[in-house]
Amino acid sequence: MDDNAPLLVIVDAANVVGSVPDGWWRDRRGAAERLRDRLAADGVPGHEGPVEIVLVVEGAARGVAAAPGVRVEAAPGSGDDHMVDLVARAGDRPVLVVTADRELRRRVTGLGAQVTGPRTVRPA
Repeated sequence: MDDNAPLLVIVDAANVVGSVPDGWWRDRRGAAERLRDRLAADGVPGHEGPVEIVLVVEGAARGVAAAPGVRVEAAPGSGDDHMVDLVARAGDRPVLVVTADRELRRRVTGLGAQVTGPRTVRPA
């Protein structure tokens, strides 16, 4: 593992947004934008030092623009598959994936990523 590389934090936007029933389904893109803005303002609580945040969006949330400190990637197909690909391409870099999706967690930990749940970046 390359301890000098900034932590790559990959956020499963659909899973994090969907973790709180606050009406997000009426405006999926707006919900993803609010999550992006929270990440840009607050970063990843509990993780000091440099981080690179990637917010992966899919479906109706495609088209969300990046913000300072948050890269937004629209998954061309399955968001889960795109996140697994990002982890695979990270090489020796430390990676943290934010999701509660059990299958995605299994897939990315198999590639060496750490995982944490949505509450890390979104208060309940």
